[in-house]
Amino acid sequence: MHHPLTIVILTFNEEANIENLLDSLAGVNAPIFVVDSYSQDRTLEILDRRGIPYTQHAFKNYAAQRNWAQSNLPYEGEWVLHLDAGERLTPGMVTWINESFDPVDKTVDGYMFARRAIFLGRWIKHGGYHPIYHLRLYRRHLGHCENKVYDQHFVVDGNTAKAGRGADLEDGVMSSLRDFTVSHARWAVFEAVESILSEEDPGEVKARLTGNPIERKRWLKSKVFQRSPLFLRSFLYLFHRYIIKLGFLDGKEGLIFHFLQGFWFRFLVDSTIYEIKQEMKHRPLEAVVWDKYGLDVNVFLNKEPAVV
Repeated sequence: MHHPLTIVILTFNEEANIENLLDSLAGVNAPIFVVDSYSQDRTLEILDRRGIPYTQHAFKNYAAQRNWAQSNLPYEGEWVLHLDAGERLTPGMVTWINESFDPVDKTVDGYMFARRAIFLGRWIKHGGYHPIYHLRLYRRHLGHCENKVYDQHFVVDGNTAKAGRGADLEDGVMSSLRDFTVSHARWAVFEAVESILSEEDPGEVKARLTGNPIERKRWLKSKVFQRSPLFLRSFLYLFHRYIIKLGFLDGKEGLIFHFLQGFWFRFLVDSTIYEIKQEMKHRPLEAVVWDKYGLDVNVFLNKEPAVV
C-alpha cells in the first residue's frame, strides 16, 4: 500500500536527539527517510538499530539540504513532512495526522504547525513565542525551502491552512546554555550578512501584514524591525517581548530565554552588521565576510563557492 505522506529528517551528530524524535513518530504510519551530513557520533548506529533508512549528502546550508532531500529521496505519495532531529511531534500532532489530515482534500496544499519552544525544560508560552507557525507539511511538487542561509521558510505554490489546535511541533532549544550561545553567535553572522543582502533580495516568503502567520512575521521583521535603528531595536524588542507580550510569566527560564534570544542575540546581530558595514567603506562585502568570518558570500546567494 502506498502511503500519502513521507517524513524527511535532517541529521548531523544527533545522537542526543534522534531517538526522542523517532519515539514521537512511533504512532504515525508513514515511511521515514533521513539525510545525514556525515555524522561522526552514534547517529547512524541508532538509525541502523531502529531500521531507519538514510543516505548521506554533504551539507551546504539548510535550504540546499532540504531541497536536495526533497528532490532525491524515494517517495510513495505526494505529501512530505520536513523535520529536524531536535524536534518532536506532540501527541496532539500525531492525533491530527492520523485522524484529521486528509491527503485528498484539494482545497489545501500545505499545513502550518505551531511550534513549542522548550528551553531548560520549560515550555515558553509567552513573549509572543507561542503560537509561532511553521509550514512543514505540503504537496512536494508544489513546495520547497526558500534559498536563504538563515531564517528560511518553506513556501508552497498553493493554499495553506493551520493545523488544528494542539497539533504542535515541539522544539528543544539546544541541550545546554553553552550550545545555545555558541550556536547563536554563529547564526548572528549569518543573520547579519543576510540582513545586508536582503536590502536587495528579501527572500521568497511574501511580507504581508494581511497574509498568513508566516507572511505576517516576515512583514514585521522586514518592514518594521529591520527598518528600525541599529541597537535601539534590540532594547525595544526585549521590552515588547518581556513586558508587552508577558514574557515575564515564563519564570526564570523565560527570563533567561527572552533576554538571550530576544536581546543578546539581536544586539549581537546589530553589532555584526555595524562591524561589516564599517569595513565595507573600504572593501566589498565579499572580502569582509571572507576575511573576518571565513565565509563565502556565494553560499548566502546559493551559488557555487568562489575559488579562493
